[in-house]
Amino acid sequence: MLAGVLAQIRETPDTLAATESWDPNAAIARRNLSPFGVSVAVIPDDADLPFPADQFDLITSRHPTITIWNEIARVLRPGGTYFSQQVGAGSNRELTDFIMGPQPVSKRRSAQRAVDQAKNAGLHVVDLRQESLRTVFHDVGAVVYFLRKVYWTVPGFTVDEYRDRLSSLHEKIERDGPFVAHAQRFLIQARKPGQ
Repeated sequence: MLAGVLAQIRETPDTLAATESWDPNAAIARRNLSPFGVSVAVIPDDADLPFPADQFDLITSRHPTITIWNEIARVLRPGGTYFSQQVGAGSNRELTDFIMGPQPVSKRRSAQRAVDQAKNAGLHVVDLRQESLRTVFHDVGAVVYFLRKVYWTVPGFTVDEYRDRLSSLHEKIERDGPFVAHAQRFLIQARKPGQ
């Protein structure tokens, strides 16, 4: 998807870089992004960014597992912007709770926490938008597919381990119609003070 966006840029900036934490994705990113002059750094999600201070005018991320705000502030140039779509607290909670039983909601992914951390890193939050998006499952096969792809919804999910809950969910869908969960998302835009 990023390659498609880059293909539309009329004038590319001097420095284009991407980070990736999973080796198979890094290989794909290198293949797709190298024609645009993008360097891809493979680093753990919780590592410092491998770039000098005041390097970038814009940093974007989509669904980061961890946002290290101090590092973002460090590598942004004065006046630079961070723009990110993030997964909010309790995303698809209805499905998690149905399969696993009631679970505590982590505050780690809350929009307010992100705002507080951005401010603590010296960034000014320009915009924050939150949405609760419907995720509709018409059959239990779609649930199984989803839980294999979005594996953090039910950590360690296997059909064998959750067969009884899946059977109950199948019966519920047959009786009541589609099962609806809600994906929590927020967009945050923060700027480094300066020019």
